[in-house]
Amino acid sequence: MGFQQNDKVLMIGDSITDCGRREDPEQMGDGYVRLIRDYYWTTQPEKNIEFINKGIGGNRVTDLAARWQEDVIDQQPDWVSISIGINDVWRQLDSPGIVQVYPEEFEKVYDDLLTQVKEKTNAKIILMEPTVIDEDVKSKGNQLLVAYVEAVHRLRDKYDAVLVPTHEAFIQYLKADSGKKLTTDGVHMNTAGNMLMAVTWIKALS
Repeated sequence: MGFQQNDKVLMIGDSITDCGRREDPEQMGDGYVRLIRDYYWTTQPEKNIEFINKGIGGNRVTDLAARWQEDVIDQQPDWVSISIGINDVWRQLDSPGIVQVYPEEFEKVYDDLLTQVKEKTNAKIILMEPTVIDEDVKSKGNQLLVAYVEAVHRLRDKYDAVLVPTHEAFIQYLKADSGKKLTTDGVHMNTAGNMLMAVTWIKALS
């Protein structure tokens, strides 16, 4: 499976995808999206692939739903890559007083978004596992994330999507115990974390 001539690849998610894209003249940000774009631009220049970053910091799956028509369906991409789930869990830890998005609702809303992609576009779907919450395999955040990762796997099967095993990649890295960090705060990527996301994405697509 590979990209075709002039394919439009739309990447949507939260701050991990956003990475300051709105302050960037190219609207790419300085995260994994830029690394992926630069990889394909330099290795497959003849294909003229267009990459669009539609990440917005703080988003949960319900926030994606509120902007799905404008930011995804109306764009009519050839591919849509989705990275969501971290804030759905993180808000349970840092903002327990707000209305939460628990696994059942997460999967239901996500399912509806993917149904819209199938019914209203010709886009192929790429589902990225939510990464990590704290660089500790046994952290409460990572334990809570498991149910959300499992939901992404079920949706991958239902929609015959490409799965990017980003959670698995991060957990395996943490188990190696190199002592080198992947995030700035347990969630937001440093350059190494962005590289691990990009490499995992590229491998999944190749």
